[in-house]
Amino acid sequence: MDEDELYLSEQDQMIEFIVDDKNNGTRIDKYLSEMNDELTRSYIQKLIDEDKVLQDGKPVKSNSKVKTGQTVTLYLPEPKEAKIDPQDIPIDILYEDKDIIIINKHKGLVVHPAAGHESDTLVNALLYHCKGELSGINGILRPGIVHRIDRDTTGVLVACKNDKSHQFLAQQFKDHSITRRYQAIVYQAFKTDSGRVEAPIGRHPKDRKKMAVNHKNGRYAATNYRVLENIKNQYAHIECSLETGRTHQIRVHMASIHHPLLGDTVYGPGKDPFRLEGQALHAGLLGFIHPTTNKYIEFQSELPQYFTDLLEKLRRS
Repeated sequence: MDEDELYLSEQDQMIEFIVDDKNNGTRIDKYLSEMNDELTRSYIQKLIDEDKVLQDGKPVKSNSKVKTGQTVTLYLPEPKEAKIDPQDIPIDILYEDKDIIIINKHKGLVVHPAAGHESDTLVNALLYHCKGELSGINGILRPGIVHRIDRDTTGVLVACKNDKSHQFLAQQFKDHSITRRYQAIVYQAFKTDSGRVEAPIGRHPKDRKKMAVNHKNGRYAATNYRVLENIKNQYAHIECSLETGRTHQIRVHMASIHHPLLGDTVYGPGKDPFRLEGQALHAGLLGFIHPTTNKYIEFQSELPQYFTDLLEKLRRS
């Protein structure tokens, strides 16, 4: 089929990627699923079948492999407003009252529905548990969601049960007055005990689904970190405190100072020798002013098993 015969709706969103060296030889469906962490591989394969994925301007097959320097074009259909069904999905609830619910999110759980992932999300679980009593400010696809963490990041997340609470917390996020501390495992030991990365973050100039330190079009971002443990001069266990909350902030900032997160094949090495299925990043602490009591409260989440197992493995290696 020639390119001008492709079925492409005028509403399709076009996203282009330039393949870098670390992804050379990767299957195209796997490559795009890593570049778009909210799109499932099966959904990408569906788009490939519909000729909505091009490789240097030509349709591809799911088993095609990308090569360094190639342009991969993805056409995403216009998102449809759909009814999101409640699902009885187990969630780890740390705290709950009439205004908020605090979740300890597990690895692999997508926060809200998106193209190619309309079910089995935290929102589906919250709709079931809260019997639909969630804030509606973020629309039908994101009820209750005032902030999010990546699919493969674990840890503490707050959702709101009413619009008043949502607005109250959203203002704190906007003012950067929320306390957020993450733990991560990164490549390379540090020479100092602590540090700060202050660098603007914006869309990658070539990979639209990827973020980058971008001094031209980026937004101000600041991450403070302290070293909890250097491990055999090859790795480090660190804690990061966010002053801002940009997309992929910790992952981008740490990679920018040559300490990418283990398991992060987007911003770090293209191959993951530890088979982590995502970055080693845990949202360990979240603190804010409660919308009704006006008192400061904090919630903590213990490190997940995969994280502690990895630390022990690195220490023994």
